[in-house]
Amino acid sequence: MLTDDTLTTLREAASAAHDKKGFALVGLEVGDLTSYADAFLLCSAASERQVGAIVDAVRDRLRAGGRRPLQIEGSSGADWVLLDFGDVIVHVFTETRREYYALDTLWGDAPRLDAAALGLETGPDA
Repeated sequence: MLTDDTLTTLREAASAAHDKKGFALVGLEVGDLTSYADAFLLCSAASERQVGAIVDAVRDRLRAGGRRPLQIEGSSGADWVLLDFGDVIVHVFTETRREYYALDTLWGDAPRLDAAALGLETGPDA
């Protein structure tokens, strides 16, 4: 079960990604499966440029709420960028990179949070 703070962080990150046209947003509750995070947010982007825009939007939105990433792996022009906020890790991929690494499947035992649970009003491919 996610704490209110973790769920808020996850929802704010999802909202920021969605605002920049990120799609196929999925939250995963990984706290029972790993010791280094409570939740993942997986997000697809149409291009490397869009990956960068989504990363910037997520970082800026969470920073406005007092959260700063502990670490960022990848660069804004990359096809996969990871933002580590401690309890929440945000993965932003191009479609090709997301299909290749298949984190959705790798973490298939983790409970999933769909668009509605993430506070998004569009469908599951938000």
